[in-house]
Amino acid sequence: MPVDGAAVLNALPDPVLVVGDGDEILYVNSAAEQLFRASFAYLKMKVLTDIIPHDSPVLLLLGRVRRSGSTMSQHAVRLDTPRIGEHLVRVDAAPMSENQERVVLTLQKQSIAGRIDRSLTHRDSTRSVSAMAALLAHEIKNPLSGVRGAAQLLEQSLDPEDAQLTRLIVEETDRIVGLIDRMEAFTGEIPFDALGPVNIHEVLERVLTLARTGFASHLRVVERYDPSLPPVYGNGDRLIQAFLNLVKNAAEAAPRDGGEIVVTTAFQHGVRLAAPGVDAPMQLPLVVTVQDNGPGIPDDLRRHIFDPFVTTKRGGTGLGLPLVAKLIGDLGGVIDLESRPRRTIFRILLPMAREGGSHRD
Repeated sequence: MPVDGAAVLNALPDPVLVVGDGDEILYVNSAAEQLFRASFAYLKMKVLTDIIPHDSPVLLLLGRVRRSGSTMSQHAVRLDTPRIGEHLVRVDAAPMSENQERVVLTLQKQSIAGRIDRSLTHRDSTRSVSAMAALLAHEIKNPLSGVRGAAQLLEQSLDPEDAQLTRLIVEETDRIVGLIDRMEAFTGEIPFDALGPVNIHEVLERVLTLARTGFASHLRVVERYDPSLPPVYGNGDRLIQAFLNLVKNAAEAAPRDGGEIVVTTAFQHGVRLAAPGVDAPMQLPLVVTVQDNGPGIPDDLRRHIFDPFVTTKRGGTGLGLPLVAKLIGDLGGVIDLESRPRRTIFRILLPMAREGGSHRD
C-alpha cells in the first residue's frame, strides 16, 4: 500500500512549512496550523512576514540556504507575534531538490532559552574558572602545603585525642588541594600540533571498557554506532577525558535497578550551525549522544548545568560538566542538553577531519 506523504507530514509533532521563491507559503502541516493558529486554506499564498516578525532571523536563514544550496539550522529563534504569543524554536531550513528557491522549514520548540547559544558561551565561563584556578594554584596551594606540614609536626607531640584535630586539618587541607587540582584542569590549552584526525569509535570503546569494568558494571550499556562515520578533528586524550566524564555522570544518574546508558554516533549530512557571533556557519556534522534513564535534571538547573559549581549531586563539586564543555569547546565543538524524567541526553557536535588531518572548511 502506498504511503500518503501529506498524512506523514501531518503526523509529525513539529511544524513544517514550505515557502516559495518569494517567501510565499506553499504548504503547512497540521502542527504548523496549530502553532500559527490558522488553517492551511488561510495561510496558503500568504508571505512569511504575515505570520513572523519582519526582522526575524528566519528570513536571513532562507537567503543563506538559497545561495548555498545547503541545509542550515538556526537555534534559539524567537517567534513573537500577537497572534501566536512568544515561542522559542530551532529552525531547520532545507532547499527542495527540484527547486532550491523553495525551502522546507521545520520548527522545533526549545524549552531552554538559547541552548546552543549558551553552549558556545560556556567557553567564556570556563575562561573565568581558568584564571581563578591559576590564581588559586599560585596563591593557595603553597601556603596549604605549609599548613599541612605544620599539622603533621604538631601531631607527633600531641596526645591521641588532640591528634585527631591535626589529622582533621591534614584531611581538609588535602580536600582543598584536590579541589584546586580539579580546577587546574581548566587551565590547559591544546597545542595546534596535538590536533588531528581521531576515530571517535576507538575513543568511545576505550571509555565504555573503563565504564563496564568499573563504575557502570551494574548498568546496561548500549552502543548504537554509525560505522561509516569519518574521523573527528580533535585530540584523542581530551575526547576520552570528556566522554569519560559524561558516561560517569550518566552512570551516577541512572537507577541501580534497570539503569541504562545509551551511546550513539551519527552523521548530520549537510547541516551547518548558524551561531551568534560567528560569520561563517560552523560545520559540525559528527554527533555523539550519551543518554541515561535517570530522574532528569531539574528545570531550574538546566540553564546553568554547564556553569562552574552547579551540581545535582550531594557532595559534588560542580566542575565535571563545565570541564566537559571546555574540552569540547577547545576542540571546536558544542554540547547540548535535553532532559526529562527517564531521558537525559547530552548531545555533542564535533568537527570532521579532512584529508591531511586539518579541519574541514
